[in-house]
Amino acid sequence: MIDELLLTVLLTSVPLILAATGELVAEKSGVLNLGVEGMMLMGAVAAFGAALVSGSPYLGIIGGGLAGMATAAVFALFTLGLATNQVATGLALTIFGTGLSGLIGAPLVGQAIEGLPEFHIAVLAQIPVLGAAFKLDIMAYGCILLVSLTAWFLSSTRAGLILRSVGVNHDSAHALGYPVLMIRSLAVLFGGFMAGLGGAYLPLVLTPHWAEGMTAGRGWIALALVVFASWRPWGLVAGAILFGGVTIMQLAGQAKGWTIPPQFLSMLPYLATIFVLVFISSRGRNYFGAPAHLGRVFHPTR
Repeated sequence: MIDELLLTVLLTSVPLILAATGELVAEKSGVLNLGVEGMMLMGAVAAFGAALVSGSPYLGIIGGGLAGMATAAVFALFTLGLATNQVATGLALTIFGTGLSGLIGAPLVGQAIEGLPEFHIAVLAQIPVLGAAFKLDIMAYGCILLVSLTAWFLSSTRAGLILRSVGVNHDSAHALGYPVLMIRSLAVLFGGFMAGLGGAYLPLVLTPHWAEGMTAGRGWIALALVVFASWRPWGLVAGAILFGGVTIMQLAGQAKGWTIPPQFLSMLPYLATIFVLVFISSRGRNYFGAPAHLGRVFHPTR
């Protein structure tokens, strides 16, 4: 029972980790993209459609990532190319992604696909309780690899240092000859690809069908996780498991017949998100190490 509960928590946290990792890289470059929810929905519907047509969930992974990246390209075009407000554009992107994914996915409602298989690591999967961490799918294992590579890239490579410098002070980075807009565009596209993967995980692993709005606010939780983790990659993993645990707690509570109203249990993950954001706002973002030029528009002519 405990093994199954832990496995469910881990699986629930995977889409949060994927989406939050991509948003972390984008924010490290100084871009605040509030359209994560929309990108995840586009990734989910594209992954389901690709897997349904091709019969291969692996092609669904690629389709989901590319759909998220294409949606992020729209955001980059407006915020970086046309210098629009990042907050307003991000909110518009979420509305756009929600509506477009619902339109594209309308013919897919009621269909079902075969999801990704589990890969059990011999011997390790037999360990009591902790063995659940070795009974995952390829995207879950790859999720940890991507976090590791992201942490290494940001802290131990010259390119990562340049990306972080752009987020700290884009004017100084521009004065040194670094292409600020190109760096930010690549970071936003990476963030979209990761958000698309996070959305793809939902129909490919958690629920093998398409439903409009199936992300159910996970994009907003991913945004909160970036701040919760103080813009540190491994902090995202801990935060995602925590939020995943809260989500599973409300399901377990309903199964055990808790007298608490089910509506209250369902709102627990989002209530926790609000508390985190309020706490962070009260301390100030600089206290947590936010990039100094996060959300600021860059004008190369200045």
